[in-house]
Amino acid sequence: MKLALDPNWKSIAKRAWSIRLMLLAGVLSGAEVALPLLDGLLTIHPGLFAAASGLVTAAAFVARLIAQRDLDE
Repeated sequence: MKLALDPNWKSIAKRAWSIRLMLLAGVLSGAEVALPLLDGLLTIHPGLFAAASGLVTAAAFVARLIAQRDLDE
């Protein structure tokens, strides 16, 4: 198996919803880690960011499988 990047990978990375959703999942995971450091300043349930991160990751998986328009340009 030979792996190679698409010649248009920069444009794809900027436009693909799967990439955007994976970045959002990373931000939510970071927020989940940072929440205990705020020590009661925010009244957000600790599991909220974990659940949101899981949902966004699942959405990224679905977006990766769906053909996305306007990525060929």
